[in-house]
Amino acid sequence: MNKLNNKVALVTGASKGIGAEIAKSIAAEGAKVIVNYFFDDIGANKTVKYITENGGNAIAVKANITKLSDIKNLFNKSIESYGKIDLLINNAGVYSFEPVESVTEEEYHRQFDHNVLSVILTIQEALKYFDSRVGGNIINISSVASVKATPMSIVYSATKSAVDSITKTLAKELGSRNIRINSILPGPTQTEGNQIIGTEMEDYIISNTSFGRIGQPKDIASLAVFLASEESSWITGQQIVVSGGFD
Repeated sequence: MNKLNNKVALVTGASKGIGAEIAKSIAAEGAKVIVNYFFDDIGANKTVKYITENGGNAIAVKANITKLSDIKNLFNKSIESYGKIDLLINNAGVYSFEPVESVTEEEYHRQFDHNVLSVILTIQEALKYFDSRVGGNIINISSVASVKATPMSIVYSATKSAVDSITKTLAKELGSRNIRINSILPGPTQTEGNQIIGTEMEDYIISNTSFGRIGQPKDIASLAVFLASEESSWITGQQIVVSGGFD
């Protein structure tokens, strides 16, 4: 416990699913948490309520992270509340699974704006607030789709491959400033937005997963806590698959 005492963490897309579980888990280790959301204010407030009722410290801040003006406001409110930012967790993202013939310009830009541009813009802003004496820490939530060929995910897979490339490149670029950056690559995970229980997809996933079950948000959050803590201080530029052996 208390691995993250005195740390301030901003988690994007934290109103539900993996983001919410990461926010709860790092708060349980002592971090003060900014719960970012855009549409789901009920979910974001639920996440904050859970954290505060369990002795943690959190606020919810609405922001469209594809818009620089919203991102600036998000960081300004974070600094107003907690005075600093130590950890950025880029979790927010969108997806759509469809054959290549169905891909549209609009869907391409929607996924790349939410999954790639937002990562770049939030990192740019975070760099302004990381303490120049101690550095900072960035965790990008990617996907096993970036390394596993997945039919009908051409755009989504491309966005997550881009996130991994951003991670590797910035690990080299920012290392001299004592800023660490890593990617977590979840496998199929049961969340509110990914209902696969009771479907043919569930049978396929289970039959191709070493542990014979669907991933849960806590499976991802436990690694996020480790990467957020000083226990991983010698780890940067890595893409870590958390999929229960899904291949």
